[in-house]
Amino acid sequence: MAKRILYASSEVYPLIKTGGLADVSGSLPRALQSAGHEVRVVMPAYGDVIGKLKQAYPVGRFDAGGTEVELIETMLPGSDVLTWLVGNKEAFGRSGNPYMSGDGNPWPDNAERFHLFDRAVAELAQGRAGPSWKPDLVHCNDWQTGLVPALLSLESNRPATVFTIHNLAYQGLFDYDTFQKLDLPNVFWHHETLEYYGQMSFLKGGIVYADQLTTVSPGYAEEIQTAEFGCGVDGLLANRSESLTGIVNGIDTSEWNPARDQHLVQTYSKLNLERKLVNKTELCKDFGLPVDTGMPLIGMVGRLVSQKGIDLVLDILDRIVAIPAQMVILGSGESKFENRLREKVKNHSDRISIYIGYDEALAHRIEAGADMFLMPSRFEPCGLNQMYSLRYGTIPIVHAVGGLADTVVTATPENIQSGQATGIAFYEPDADELYAAIRHAVALYKNQAIWKQMQLTAMRQDFSWAGSAAEYSKLYYKAMDDAVMEVG
Repeated sequence: MAKRILYASSEVYPLIKTGGLADVSGSLPRALQSAGHEVRVVMPAYGDVIGKLKQAYPVGRFDAGGTEVELIETMLPGSDVLTWLVGNKEAFGRSGNPYMSGDGNPWPDNAERFHLFDRAVAELAQGRAGPSWKPDLVHCNDWQTGLVPALLSLESNRPATVFTIHNLAYQGLFDYDTFQKLDLPNVFWHHETLEYYGQMSFLKGGIVYADQLTTVSPGYAEEIQTAEFGCGVDGLLANRSESLTGIVNGIDTSEWNPARDQHLVQTYSKLNLERKLVNKTELCKDFGLPVDTGMPLIGMVGRLVSQKGIDLVLDILDRIVAIPAQMVILGSGESKFENRLREKVKNHSDRISIYIGYDEALAHRIEAGADMFLMPSRFEPCGLNQMYSLRYGTIPIVHAVGGLADTVVTATPENIQSGQATGIAFYEPDADELYAAIRHAVALYKNQAIWKQMQLTAMRQDFSWAGSAAEYSKLYYKAMDDAVMEVG
């Protein structure tokens, strides 16, 4: 039975993106609508978003916790999903990164900004914001929307709530003075509610008060209930384990499709996999590397931070190029890692090339042109690039954690023999373990029969949003049942 879903997120692709949250928030609502639900997306009206919209209409003004906001209506580009933007120039009108200023530090008023957004979402959820539409369920995402379930818990006749944890490491922590400034009810300042070791946690608002919790992979749902990965809330999550479900993210299979990808020099599919080689040749030229189609080319795209394991890669780069192998890296992050990469390029300019920054088209070309794709993350709630890689016949080399373990079948002799292998996994976040995994991948690469079998198996995997949307639909009904029981 179709339901009305209000989907709240702080970033939505293609309107604005800093990471995987935006990709999910741009794809899942479309899949839910295709499954028959009536979906409305709501996000802040950032200055850069307003500037790029072709059609947007003010549909009302309303009070959100003592501050007036404007509601702007548009359509999610490339879809029929109606999207609401919560406008307030002081809070959201600034351009640039939605969370950080130009100096790389968080905006000092982030608590006030996202408290305002969450108040507005709660008003929309209660049907008090202008449009004559009230959802059956509000789906919230990450700490920026964590106060929504908490605020709705104070309401009678409220909709059900689902809260998705995309990355537990980001919790939205602020001091007690900020808590007081937001004029939140005193009931929220308690270790069983929003208080977290003397600070206020937006994330705990979602964890404590939502009817159902999700993470973006079954493996991550298990991991965050342990001290190693639980970021201090593992006990709380374990206590709510019966309401915690891991659902693997899907990917946009129209956006990431090697047979139709307009970013590629040469499209290809399972039926003409040999055309992939053209992309490898052109990628080497793009990065200024000598073209050697017989030498394995390893790609890496992502943030240059320790979570993503870039330090492990740097520790063995000299050994990687000596295999021999070439490597291209796209990303930005901590200056110490960027600078170390630049030094490595100076020493191995014929084997390593980097692009500091981000370029969506180049990310597509790396997925298509590389033979292997590196994801040595110390933790990875879901990960999307390994699924892009599988779809492009680019064999992922991954640390077997979270969603990486859930989506990549490692190339053991048994899995190769049975035709199930799709990648190579290593099991400890250690540079030597990573190097051994790369050596294993290169050995398999030299056996073209095995390698092509792995590529074809990888490309047959289905990571579309349809299956994930069906799992979310089941969870929504469960959350609505829970909400009814709570009221009853």
